[in-house]
Amino acid sequence: MSGISANYKLTAFKTIVWKEVRRFLRIWVQTLVPPVITISLYFVIFGNLIGSRIGSMGGFSYMEFIVPGLIMMAVINNSYGNVVSSFFSQKYQRSIEELLVSPVPNYVILSGFVIGGVSRGLAVGIIASIISLFFSGLHIYNLFITLMVVLMSSIVFSLGGFINAIFATKFDDITIIPAFVLTPLIYLGGVFYSIELLPDFWRMVSQLNPIFYMVNAFRYGILGVSDVNILFAFMMLIIFTVALSGFSLFLLHRGKGLRY
Repeated sequence: MSGISANYKLTAFKTIVWKEVRRFLRIWVQTLVPPVITISLYFVIFGNLIGSRIGSMGGFSYMEFIVPGLIMMAVINNSYGNVVSSFFSQKYQRSIEELLVSPVPNYVILSGFVIGGVSRGLAVGIIASIISLFFSGLHIYNLFITLMVVLMSSIVFSLGGFINAIFATKFDDITIIPAFVLTPLIYLGGVFYSIELLPDFWRMVSQLNPIFYMVNAFRYGILGVSDVNILFAFMMLIIFTVALSGFSLFLLHRGKGLRY
């Protein structure tokens, strides 16, 4: 492995990324359109219909307040979903073994799948941002924080999808985490409300939710308001990225769930 040239690694990385991007673009009706429809319904139902009754939140209209959370929700779901379905499909078809026996380093394999997930997550995030312009003005308070938070959050959940795919043994296993873990964390992550509205107990529970920090850091990047310390939110993102990357590489090295 140590004798592999940098050009070889770069070619392998670009090949995996291009395959992953082509995969979701080829079936864009299934990968890009449904999230757009879902986000549009959220804007109509929660933003226009319910939001008009709620009024303002955090000094902004309710529609403006929930836009960052809805965009982040789309990014998280699609980053996670792209990697977990793609990697498990290759594992199920046994085609992943071709990569494992090749001289491609594990970190190149992991990076390729993660960037593929990030690409889909950001693509849906951009489309959701454009859709939001039809319902509310989108003024970015801090572009650097906005881009860094959405990129790092996408990486974290792409890594999460990768780990889910490694442990999955059947197709039902790749839906359990999104349905019973990811969805509740998103809905309890401050997408639709400010933590200031919660009683002390539920406020403490929300502060244990990592998605809460991602949503609020992203909201700060767009609106300039947040329920959390931005530096602490970035520290959480860095810790999760490093921890999940290390665990993913460990699983690849051990061949967990990949060797029969």
